[in-house]
Amino acid sequence: MTIVPENLMNNLFENLVTQFIKDNLESMMRAEIQAFMSSDEAGARNSRNGYYTRNLHTKYGNVEDLEVPRDRQGLFQTQMFEPYQRRDGWLEEAVIQMYKSGMGTRDVARFIESMFGSHYSPTTVSNITATVLDDIHQWQKRPLNKRYSVIYLDGLYVKLKRSTVSGEVVYFAMGIDEDGHRQILGFYVGGQESTNGWREVLKDLYDRGAQEVLLGVFDGLPGLDAAFRETYPKADVQHCIVHKVRSTFPKIRVQHKTEVIEDLKTVYTAADHDLARAAFDTVKAKWGKVYPKEIRSWEEQLPTLLTFYKYPALIKEAIYTSNPIERMNKEIRKRLKPMNSLTNMDAAEKIIYLDVMDYNERFSERVIRGFGDLEVKKKLIEMFEKRYPEQEDQEK
Repeated sequence: MTIVPENLMNNLFENLVTQFIKDNLESMMRAEIQAFMSSDEAGARNSRNGYYTRNLHTKYGNVEDLEVPRDRQGLFQTQMFEPYQRRDGWLEEAVIQMYKSGMGTRDVARFIESMFGSHYSPTTVSNITATVLDDIHQWQKRPLNKRYSVIYLDGLYVKLKRSTVSGEVVYFAMGIDEDGHRQILGFYVGGQESTNGWREVLKDLYDRGAQEVLLGVFDGLPGLDAAFRETYPKADVQHCIVHKVRSTFPKIRVQHKTEVIEDLKTVYTAADHDLARAAFDTVKAKWGKVYPKEIRSWEEQLPTLLTFYKYPALIKEAIYTSNPIERMNKEIRKRLKPMNSLTNMDAAEKIIYLDVMDYNERFSERVIRGFGDLEVKKKLIEMFEKRYPEQEDQEK
């Protein structure tokens, strides 16, 4: 029995596939020009004018000497590909996906050339990825839902090159809608994190339609409370419990760490708000003199640390921490790390946008635990109606 070498088999298979593609493309284009010549678009005194040949690179291989029909007046254009397109788009999509994964433009260019023999300069790669900029601008302007049960806020620092390389913030806003789905509402690149920066973010969310919010969840960043309450005066504020515990941990002596953290845990795991306050009083009596500054900080922040008790217990895990948005930011930071620093704001927006689209697609498929419960939904609707009565909306 004759054994055909594997590389020869691969070549034969590729030739069969590309020939199949060529035959079918040519057949469809013949049908296209026939329909075109019968239409008013062809114009008077026009006729077919044979074919011209060209190559088209597809993900299945290179189709050579593809016969493309033409007319004498040069009006016909096949819908199979653009006039000067030499690829069917798959390689450009691959470039975008590689860029999204954290590869720099030079790395992508080198990879494309080594794998496919196509010379892509870093500038060309940048131009290809720039095709998403229009999508970004449209996405950033899209209208939002009127109601969000929860809005999470967090910032992520990235290194951007301007005249020098410096860390700049990316503001993120994530919401949970009335159906219990998470979605990233917006991201905003540039500058240093500030009250005014957050004020602009929140104003943008409000102007795009997100005007009724029950709860804002974020860590205790200076100025963020004020900015949030300015935009959403009827919403509650929940400071992240996990963040507060983490910030307390380093300030406790080694021999006390486990005991103090366990004692603090009794506060935010209590069955209700009154029991939580009582648990804190116990913690204060026990540790107030040993760690006066830390316990005082907890006491001052306690009202916003225990806000979650006003809401159904089934959604407690989703709302007493900003971990959902922080986890996402951690993953985005990991993606950006191989790039060291980003050449400009557009570069940052492109990568973050592509990640955000993936997240929103995943989020749309899953209802956050507890938010799908009928009693929880009923309670949240009651809270919306109490805070934002319809009559008030009509007066506005």
